[in-house]
Amino acid sequence: MPEPATTARATRPLLVCADDFGLSPGIDRAIAELIRRGRLGAFSCLSSAPAWAAAAAQVAGLRRQALAGLHFNLSEGTPLSPALARHWPQFPSLPRLILLAHARLLPLAALAQELAAQWAAFTDLAGADADFIDGHQHVHHLPGVRPLVLALAQRHGLALRSTGRVLGPGDGLKRWLIEHSGGRALARQAGAGNLVHNRVLLGAYDFIDPDYRARMRGWLAAVPAAGGLLFCHPGGSADANATALTPDPIAPARLREAAYLGSDDFLSDLDAAGVRLSKSFALAE
Repeated sequence: MPEPATTARATRPLLVCADDFGLSPGIDRAIAELIRRGRLGAFSCLSSAPAWAAAAAQVAGLRRQALAGLHFNLSEGTPLSPALARHWPQFPSLPRLILLAHARLLPLAALAQELAAQWAAFTDLAGADADFIDGHQHVHHLPGVRPLVLALAQRHGLALRSTGRVLGPGDGLKRWLIEHSGGRALARQAGAGNLVHNRVLLGAYDFIDPDYRARMRGWLAAVPAAGGLLFCHPGGSADANATALTPDPIAPARLREAAYLGSDDFLSDLDAAGVRLSKSFALAE
């Protein structure tokens, strides 16, 4: 049975979502354990990762306790679709992808086929549609990519991770870049399309700070009365950095995050902040 997350006095809801499920066995084990213990309300899946087939077998069981999403990837590894592979044998780096998007130089027809391929890889192996969609390194909000993601969400009735309002202490430049590289436009269009989406996003940081608990206390203090979504990247022990895509540059941060999220300190900090864990995107101000 999941552990109780907070006492009855907690009033502000928070959906905690772990990204990168399917990237490596160590990451998958850490996320699965946190879900079983009631510490996560959602997990987002990299269906383009070579290790996805093994990870997908766990999804049906895990989604009895948490929402499962598609973590659309355009910035790490290689495309699934032949159409996009003809343009990009390897996905571009995130900075290059952002430049191409804002210069309106993306191969849009091929990107549509790539999204369809990653969606099919999720549904075929997980056995059901995803509950929500977001993007690896927030690529889902970029110009050109954004209409494709919004259309898929409308077509399948998916919730959507909004990146339009990023709260929390520190890392002001990173939060500004997320919002202004496409996050605010995504939030406006999600609202206009009546898509279920979070109004506030928390969890952005540099992955270097060793004191993840202090970061979390800052994010918890920033959760508005109607709640928000916090994204995280917990990972496992020895093979947390043995991904099938690239050497994992944030492996140490993954270990710190997993240790804290699984600890009694996390429960104490939730209680002290008056925040309760949620399993819903339907949080609005």
